[in-house]
Amino acid sequence: MHIAVPLLLLLTGAVAIGTLAERFRVSAPLVLVAVGAALSFVPGMPRIEIEPEFILLGLLPPLLFAAASQTSLVDLRRDRRQILSLSVLLVLVTAFGVSLIAWWLMGIPYAAALALGAIVAPPDAVAATAVARRMGLPRRVVAVLEGESLFNDATALVTVNTAKSILVSGSVTVLAVTGQLALAVVGGIAVGLLAYLILAWIRRQVTDTTVSVAISYLTPWLAYLPAEAIHASGVFAVVICGVLLAHQAPSIQTAASRVSERLNWQSLQYVLESVVFLLIGLEVRTIVEDVRLSTVGVAVLVLLTVMVLRPLYVMTVGFLTWRLRPDDPDNLRPREAAVVSWAGMRGVVTLAAAFLLPEQTPQREALIFIALFVTIGTLIIHGFTLSAVARALHLHGPDPREDALQLAQIIQAATQAGDQRLEQELDDRVPENVVEALRRQNENRANLAWEQLGRPDHETDTPTEEYRRLRLSMLDAERAKVLKMRDNALADHALLATVLEQLDIEESMIGYVHGTQDDLRDRILLTPEPRRGACDHLREAPVAVDPLTPQGCPDCEREGTQPVHLRLCLTCGNVGCCDSSIGQHATRHFHDSGHPVMRSFEPGEGWMWCYVDRLPG
Repeated sequence: MHIAVPLLLLLTGAVAIGTLAERFRVSAPLVLVAVGAALSFVPGMPRIEIEPEFILLGLLPPLLFAAASQTSLVDLRRDRRQILSLSVLLVLVTAFGVSLIAWWLMGIPYAAALALGAIVAPPDAVAATAVARRMGLPRRVVAVLEGESLFNDATALVTVNTAKSILVSGSVTVLAVTGQLALAVVGGIAVGLLAYLILAWIRRQVTDTTVSVAISYLTPWLAYLPAEAIHASGVFAVVICGVLLAHQAPSIQTAASRVSERLNWQSLQYVLESVVFLLIGLEVRTIVEDVRLSTVGVAVLVLLTVMVLRPLYVMTVGFLTWRLRPDDPDNLRPREAAVVSWAGMRGVVTLAAAFLLPEQTPQREALIFIALFVTIGTLIIHGFTLSAVARALHLHGPDPREDALQLAQIIQAATQAGDQRLEQELDDRVPENVVEALRRQNENRANLAWEQLGRPDHETDTPTEEYRRLRLSMLDAERAKVLKMRDNALADHALLATVLEQLDIEESMIGYVHGTQDDLRDRILLTPEPRRGACDHLREAPVAVDPLTPQGCPDCEREGTQPVHLRLCLTCGNVGCCDSSIGQHATRHFHDSGHPVMRSFEPGEGWMWCYVDRLPG
């Protein structure tokens, strides 16, 4: 009980504080650190001392795996130059820069100063993901920050281990350092690839959802521990394994296991991240006690050094890249590079690495305090000002207008592929009503995506919204009937539970789509940014033409039907309703006339659509 009760209080407090922070739309990581620091000074609060093995073996592998599973392999390939530069070169530049300051001011052996530099050098994967995503930074910036934070821990830990070897043995050769670095990188990658191949084969054989999720929980340690056992980088192993498994998940896992695994890992990641930031705050009192004033001064200078070196390095490398490769589309834009240069939040790995310092390290407690000071300082300064910097640079998160249009394009392309496969599979044995039901279901999915773009002035619900309202009412009645059968023991409990689960899944899907629509409805959907890959029809189409019937769709008026969203033909000015309407007059006009491009005729919209190439623009 002496372990269970504090652990329960820690988990409950972390989740409660994180939930309140989300409710009031403030950064949960920063609030958790602040609350933890305040609680650490409450009279009677026990001293919190975190074992580094608990972080490095207990928390780091699952957090790295969770972050890696959400990272795009395509984005990593695209941004590999920036990621390698930040995760290797910048870590080393920061480590050596800080080491000179600490060596000069504290009078400690250079190996100890280098260890401190490596400890405070890497921005943290948890902090980058938790803070950057919640602030609504552009996806490209978030991808670079996440990629950097996934790999820079390996560079830092190898440097720390090298410095520790010097402290313990008194000297180390260049050959030994080179061998240690090669083993860490090559060995970590090799173990990660091997773990991926084995686990991918196992997952292809496993179809049970529960077993699949259980395997995913074991995966971080199955990659991390073997790598650490051979003195390779467990960080590299977990990241490589996690990214590859996530990339291949649609091919090696069932749909049910993917959905269940995603939901379970979201919950686990949320709890672990909350615990990590609360622990950082709770350690404040333990570390700051008995610290001399001179150490505080050194800590301030180290923090300033860390904060200055990152922008200086990022902007210098960016300037050279823009001069040498001005037309490279993979270059970060200057404003993006500026935001990346200011996103240097340190986190739990910095603290864990600090506690790995040998007991005989000169001024060990002071070095640990400096690591904590830099961690909390960067979390507070960068965390509270990063969004303001992004706004000042007019750099915003993903535009819901562009997202809605891209979503509609993706679903339209997917449903078209499904229709083509349906035509290939058809034969005389398939009943016509089955074929019609499949076609209608596919059509409804595409219509739902397009309906999210419109903002009609009339109060009439769209067909999809009518479907949602009526289907939810039906589900309530169906669930009430099943529950009545359960309470009266009219059927086997396992079978009743299966039916209830099916109803829950359907209702959750309807609720998800409706929530997305509500989020978009709160925003004005203006003209999205120009899309790449537009077809010739879109490039040659005029921006606008005079509508023949500005008041609405004449075909709907003639037929007595209600238009949902209006579309304007950019060839002749015909106004028609979209495919969510009963008449589908815009599409019918294209089939009758062959005019290729229409644009939205709804207030506040300016996006276009090519019927021939099925592309937005």
